[in-house]
Amino acid sequence: MTIVVGYIPSPPGLAAVEAAIEEAERRDARLVVVNSGVMGDYSGPSFAEPQDLDALDAQLTERGIDHEVRQMTRGLAPAEEILSVAAEVGADLIVIGVRKRSPLGKLVTGSTAQQVLLDATCAVLAVKA
Repeated sequence: MTIVVGYIPSPPGLAAVEAAIEEAERRDARLVVVNSGVMGDYSGPSFAEPQDLDALDAQLTERGIDHEVRQMTRGLAPAEEILSVAAEVGADLIVIGVRKRSPLGKLVTGSTAQQVLLDATCAVLAVKA
């Protein structure tokens, strides 16, 4: 079994990772962590710093979880990156963090969670911080 988790260094992103870790341990699954910038913005707050990714990698190694951490730089939307990796690795589950957004915010910038929920070909677990 393979689980893909969308990660950003924020409370929803950390909640998603923790839920994915719990699922990976429960199911003895491989975990693929996906981090990306927003449409090619690699200086924004959603693009994790190297030390954040190293700490996450160390945490997963310490817990004995078979894993891979990917930081995507193809310039795609985060949802597209998550869905692409999920298809590539044959994911059985995608875990994403969600946060409350205004209707205007969703209209202007779209919703990564909504796109993943609607377009995923496997189960999706949405987690609140």
